[in-house]
Amino acid sequence: MTTHEKILKNLGIAAADIARGDLEVRSPIDGKKIGSVRQHKVADVAKAVTKAQAAFREWRAVPAPVRGEFVRLFGEELRAAKDDLGKLVTLECGKILSEGLGEVQEMIDICDYAVGLSRQLYGLTIASERPGHHMREIWHPLGPVAVISAFNFPVAVWCWNAALALVCGDPVIWKPSEKTPITALACQNLFERAVKKFKKAGHKIPDSLSQVLIGGRDIGVALAGHKEIPLVSATGSTAMGRDVGARVGARLGRSLLELGGNNAMIVSPSADLEMAVRAILFGAVGTCGQRCTSLRRLIVHEGIYGALVKALVKAYGQIRVGDPLDGKTLVGPLIDKAAFDAMQKTLKQAQKEGGKILVGGGRVTKNVPGGFYVAPAIVEMKKQSAVVMHETFAPILYVFKYTDMERAIAMHNDVPQGLSSCIFTENVREAERFLSATGSDCGIANVNIGTSGAEIGGAFGGEKDTGGGRESGSDSWKAYMRRQTQTVNYSDALPLAQGVKFEL
Repeated sequence: MTTHEKILKNLGIAAADIARGDLEVRSPIDGKKIGSVRQHKVADVAKAVTKAQAAFREWRAVPAPVRGEFVRLFGEELRAAKDDLGKLVTLECGKILSEGLGEVQEMIDICDYAVGLSRQLYGLTIASERPGHHMREIWHPLGPVAVISAFNFPVAVWCWNAALALVCGDPVIWKPSEKTPITALACQNLFERAVKKFKKAGHKIPDSLSQVLIGGRDIGVALAGHKEIPLVSATGSTAMGRDVGARVGARLGRSLLELGGNNAMIVSPSADLEMAVRAILFGAVGTCGQRCTSLRRLIVHEGIYGALVKALVKAYGQIRVGDPLDGKTLVGPLIDKAAFDAMQKTLKQAQKEGGKILVGGGRVTKNVPGGFYVAPAIVEMKKQSAVVMHETFAPILYVFKYTDMERAIAMHNDVPQGLSSCIFTENVREAERFLSATGSDCGIANVNIGTSGAEIGGAFGGEKDTGGGRESGSDSWKAYMRRQTQTVNYSDALPLAQGVKFEL
C-alpha cells in the first residue's frame, strides 16, 4: 500500500471509491494520478437543494447550543484526522506539509470558535416610542448555503463557512475545486463520523445537512442561479465572482465573495529590515505564491531600497524548492502547467513594460519529483504598469521605490483589488496613518506583520475587486442568518408610530 493509499484509507476513502470516475485527479507534486472521482450532473443540483431544504426545516428548530455540540464533535474528528488530512491537502494541492497541517488546524480553530458562538447568537432590544410596546431585533437561520471553494485552500475555506452556517441553523452544499475534490470527500467522511457520534449521544440530526457536489463551472452556475439557496459563498478569481454575483443578484439572493488580492507591503526607513525580509519571504513565496493574501507588491523607501533588495535577492537564492512532503522544503510546486504558463507569460509581459527580473522565474527540474516547480521571482518595476494591476497566482514579487509616505500609500491603493496590506515601520505616526481612514483601503491592514497568515478571530475579506465579503470571525455569522425586527404591544391601546391618527 502506497503512502497516499494509506492516508486515503485512514480518511475513509477506499481505492474503489476513486477508481472509476470521469474526473482524473493528479498530484501537483509529481503529476501522478491520485484517483478518478465521479462528477455530478447539473440535474443533481436541484436534487441536492431539495434535500438541503428538508434538512433546513429540521435543523433550524434545533437549539443553537445543540447545533454547536455537533460542530464540537466534528472538530474532534478533525483533531483525530489532522495528520492524514493535512498530508492529503499537500498531496492534492501541493502546499508544504506544515501549511497543509496548518490549514486543518484552521478548521479545528473555526469549529472551536463556532461552538462558543452557538451560545452567543445575540439580538438587540430597542426602545419604542409607543407606550406599552417592546421592540427587539432577532436573528433567525437563513436556509441552505452553497459554498464554492478554490484549490489553494481546499478545506479551510469550506470549514469557515460550514462551521458558522451549521451553528446558525443552515445546511451546506459544497462545490469544491475540480482540482482538489478528494479532500472534500475526506471532509464529508469525517462529517459523517461526527453525525454517528451525535446520534449515539441521543441527538436527532437531519440527513443531507452537508452535501458535496463535484464538477466544473456548470455546477457552480446552477448553484448560483437556484432560487432556494439564499446565500452563495464563493472563493476564487474576480471574474468568477462577478459572474456568481450577477447570477445571485438577478434573483435577489445574497452572495459572499472572496476574490482576488494584489497585496502590498510598505517598508519605511525606520523598519526592522531583518524582520521585514522574513515577512516578505513567507508572504511572497509561501504556497508557491498561490494564496489570495500572497505578497505581490513591495513598496520600499529609496533610502533603504538597495540594502533591502540585496538582502532579498540573497535570501531568495537560499529558498529550498522541492517535494512539499519533505520537511526541509519551503516552496512546493505550482498547481499545474496552466499556472506555470501564466507565470512565464506574466514575466515576459513585465519585461516588456520596463521590468527587470532580479532573481528567479525559471522552472526548477533538479532534485524535484516532477510537477511544475519554479524559482520564486523578484521583478524591479519603475511604475505600476498594467501587468502589476493584474493578479497572477504565482511567486512573483514586484518591487518599487517611494520617496514620501503619501506617495507610498497612493501607490499601495492604486490597484483594483483590496484584500490584505501591511507596513513595516517603527514610526507610530506612519503606522497610525496607514491604519487610518486615509491609509490602506484593504479589508486587512497590518503593522510589522506580513500580508499572509490571518487568524480566525477576525473577519476575513477585502474591498473593491476582492468582493466585499467577510468570513470566519467577528460578526461574520450574520451573513448566514436573516434579521427580523419584532414589536410586541403589551398595552390595552393601539397607538400608531410618528403620532399618526387613524380613527373611524
